[in-house]
Amino acid sequence: MRSMNTAERRARLALRHRLCPPARTDDVLDVVRSMVVLHATDPATVHLSVAARSVHAVPAAVEKALYDDRTLLRMLAMRRTMFVAPTELVPVLQASTANELAAKQRARYTRMIERGSDVTDAPALFARAEEAAHEALLARGKATGTQISAAVPMLRTQVDPAPGKSYSRPTSITTWVLVTLGCEGRIVRGRPNGSWTSSQYVWSPVETWLPAGIEPIPAAEARADLVRRWLRAFGPAPVADLKWWTGWSAADVKKALALLDVTEVDLDGATGLVLSDDLEPAPAPEPWAALLPALDPTPMGWQERGWFLGSHGPLLFDRNGNIGPSVWWDGRIVGGWAQRADGEIAFRLLEDVGADAEAAVEREAARVAEWYGDVRAIPRFRTPLERELTA
Repeated sequence: MRSMNTAERRARLALRHRLCPPARTDDVLDVVRSMVVLHATDPATVHLSVAARSVHAVPAAVEKALYDDRTLLRMLAMRRTMFVAPTELVPVLQASTANELAAKQRARYTRMIERGSDVTDAPALFARAEEAAHEALLARGKATGTQISAAVPMLRTQVDPAPGKSYSRPTSITTWVLVTLGCEGRIVRGRPNGSWTSSQYVWSPVETWLPAGIEPIPAAEARADLVRRWLRAFGPAPVADLKWWTGWSAADVKKALALLDVTEVDLDGATGLVLSDDLEPAPAPEPWAALLPALDPTPMGWQERGWFLGSHGPLLFDRNGNIGPSVWWDGRIVGGWAQRADGEIAFRLLEDVGADAEAAVEREAARVAEWYGDVRAIPRFRTPLERELTA
């Protein structure tokens, strides 16, 4: 069995994730393709993930790709997580994951309507609300949720989301309907109302991004395609990591792998998979530093992170498994960072990495501060070290 030790995995990570200087690029679309998708639950993550992998790119370059060139699209996919994806990947994500997610969302929301309102036929109401909201958006071309709700009275149907609980507050079904339409691939989140840290999006029909709509493809074919892309970017890795990242059942993962030519490799005693045409050793780059944002796709790409995280998890992750801003040196996490109220990028190294490494981290911190400019952004999920650095 071919052996791929930790050093080789770290070298592949540096090059394929465009984290070492020779691999960086100012082509935003290429950055996203390198990672398959970028995490977008926190809007700032998208921009800061590009910053870490570019040389001279600026926030406006990311916004241009998203909203002017429309080569990228924001959508819910794996593990019901928000991602930014290349538009050519959208049919794969839709067929492999989002279609099933839409069905689950609709079932969940209709159950909540049944429990928390006097609606007698929740599925029928929800279906009518979806169609009416979609028609209203087609008529307008683009609109906020508030504008769509004003045009479609049934979207203002009130539901108690947690009957009997003191913390529950009545809510309308507007967001539930729009989220489900987004999962179905009928509408998309466009430019936000605010800076690149805002998550108050304007909705548009999917045809404004993809004139012909989303091409339907067989789910099995789509899953195999997505697994191939993930293995190219994140392999070698155990099957458990793949199952976690996709959020699919073990059976679906097994079926997808059966359609690919993969090889088992030894990962320092564990068994991993890699594409069979991807067994050549990766050349180790010069030592490099990077400051990755909260929820960056690199540390969130694997479930088993010991080979690059070490013992630093308790300070850098929240209780739900979300990573905060992390400092990297030569393929492993060595600390964390945060943006303070005055714009300063503060960092703390959690181990002794030497003067050269610390100087490289300081240079990266200066780059991140320049990227933020006058923008201030608190991560959506606060972690212990990030809180300490901003206290």
